[in-house]
Amino acid sequence: MSDELTFTQHYRIPKEEILTVDKIIEKVYAALAEKGYDPVNQIVGYIMSGDPTYITSYRNARGLITKVERDELIEEAISFYINNKLKK
Repeated sequence: MSDELTFTQHYRIPKEEILTVDKIIEKVYAALAEKGYDPVNQIVGYIMSGDPTYITSYRNARGLITKVERDELIEEAISFYINNKLKK
């Protein structure tokens, strides 16, 4: 037997990047814009209906946005608005 078959092979699974809700929104927004969609309309359509087909699968945007509960997306948007528009 060759030496390669006598040793245990090591396999390391790369760690998945942990994304925050705001980073997911940024990535989804960018993917939608790159594909020529109106990102705000598409994201609102997804939030209102729950239908993931509002979000393109380009750059795994659909997979990313479905990792976040829709109420979390609304919470992030409202928090951002309040913190950046109302608290001046």
